Amino acid sequence: MFININKIHEIQSSWYNWRQNANTITMTLMAFIFACFTGLMAQVSIAVPWSPVLITFQTFAVLMAGTLLGEKYGGLSMILYLIIGVLGVPWFSDANSGISAVLSASGGYLFGFIIAATFTGYVFDHYENARKPLQCFALMLFANWVLIYIPGLVGLYFYMTSTGATVTLVKLLIAGVVPFIFGNIFKILLATGISTSILPKED
Repeated sequence: MFININKIHEIQSSWYNWRQNANTITMTLMAFIFACFTGLMAQVSIAVPWSPVLITFQTFAVLMAGTLLGEKYGGLSMILYLIIGVLGVPWFSDANSGISAVLSASGGYLFGFIIAATFTGYVFDHYENARKPLQCFALMLFANWVLIYIPGLVGLYFYMTSTGATVTLVKLLIAGVVPFIFGNIFKILLATGISTSILPKED
């Protein structure tokens, strides 16, 4: 079957070009929509008996925010998600809200979301090679396991110690990383597949 490469490039560039030319109000609305999407994905959750952190689909939304909205508005979407949740909208994991949710076991991950979406968007916008499959996968791995999980583990550590527990590195990793490995690999692969399909390989 004949594949029109130019048509594929045109389709890949359509969203990217639209975003580059959209005004501030439109992109802020898009950031809000992605904040809502992240809140929706937070409700897709599974409890882990030995961890106070729920397995959710939030990280997929975070990675896609960077991909689709870029550095500025990808980061803004996660800032809006955090602020609106603190103000009372129950869209954090397990339908939580308020400052208490930020101080909870999963609070550190919320700050990691902002970093990851901003960084992912920056790399995609400034480095064309990052849009290729292998490089994209590596970027998604880094954003997920370093930019989200390091702040997440720091927050989890302080939460666990605040309960009077003795927290070792192994105990912290078992509670804050191990339960999420397979799910995150799936989300990273899904985000990579979508990102490499829709992002132009050249500006």
